[in-house]
Amino acid sequence: MLPRPRVTAFIPAFNRENYICTAINSLLAQEYTDFEVLVVDDGSSDRTAWLVEQYDDPRVRLERNPRNLGIPATRNRGLQLARGEYIALLDSDDYAYPRRLGRQVGFLDRHPEIAQVGSWCALMDTDGKLLNRVRRHPTQPEEVDARLLFHCSLINRTIMGRTAVLRDFGYDESFARCQDYELHGRLAERHRMANMAEILVCGREHDGRITRNTPQLGRDRKMAIQRRLLQSLDVQFTEQQLCWHYNLTQKRTPELPPAAEYVAWAESWLRNLEQANRRQERYQQTAFARTISGVWAASCWLNRKGLGPTWPARMLRSRLALNIPGNIKGRWLGAMIQRPEPLDLHPAVPGAKARIDQKYSAA
Repeated sequence: MLPRPRVTAFIPAFNRENYICTAINSLLAQEYTDFEVLVVDDGSSDRTAWLVEQYDDPRVRLERNPRNLGIPATRNRGLQLARGEYIALLDSDDYAYPRRLGRQVGFLDRHPEIAQVGSWCALMDTDGKLLNRVRRHPTQPEEVDARLLFHCSLINRTIMGRTAVLRDFGYDESFARCQDYELHGRLAERHRMANMAEILVCGREHDGRITRNTPQLGRDRKMAIQRRLLQSLDVQFTEQQLCWHYNLTQKRTPELPPAAEYVAWAESWLRNLEQANRRQERYQQTAFARTISGVWAASCWLNRKGLGPTWPARMLRSRLALNIPGNIKGRWLGAMIQRPEPLDLHPAVPGAKARIDQKYSAA
């Protein structure tokens, strides 16, 4: 066995023969070199596991589940099998930019108080063409924590964490969807988390992703997580209010009341959350105030069609708008203009093309 690596780059995989090599190759091309690539195959019925076996690089390690266990159980198995001090998560259809591991190792080395760090994320289509979209989340630990009350503020495919800490918490296997969000919510009670204002990963958007195929399950699981987080603030709420809380940062849905009524409720609800946090002191006050202002602005924006052309005035006349400028930071704004770098995609096993073609033609 090779010496223990500093980092385990972990890829859970199920029927991803079209993409798995691109993910692995992007890790093997990293500027940082002290790592292993751990692929846990979750009972694939295609050539996913076979392709991983074709790599002759000793850093690539394949483990197989005895049967299809599902993503949360597979993630837990990856945590148990990881040998690195740090574990870097990557989905089997994604791409890591060459500087990713090095940048995140450096960050965690400099910040021993941080349990895990994510990054911003570019997006590509099924064929690997960059989309004009970048997912960006808050960077400071206090704001990452506060944002969890409203949505998942870390992108799982971008995370590097301290293996021992994540192993200690583990994924809740009852969450077939959003098990990462659920873990972050529990982790935040005892640990600090952050994001780097850099695009270090590119995620692939395609019809086979579980997030596309199970929207109702995702909504239900997110609401279950937010229910627990609201209860930690000792906030009283009805099922309707929980649903409306979830929709504060989501596109409008048919069950919501008219925009003016909903925005009036949102203003009152957010002020109640501010008061609850002053009593409970769960979230850092300044960060929470900025988060509340950001959510208020987002809610007004999402309901702007129903509010009409006066929606900016409606937003600004609320005292919740006072902290909107606090969400605007020079460094963050500078990073906002950062565009994704071109992708250097390699969709085949290096040096094994002839063997792969032969196997494909014989199958």
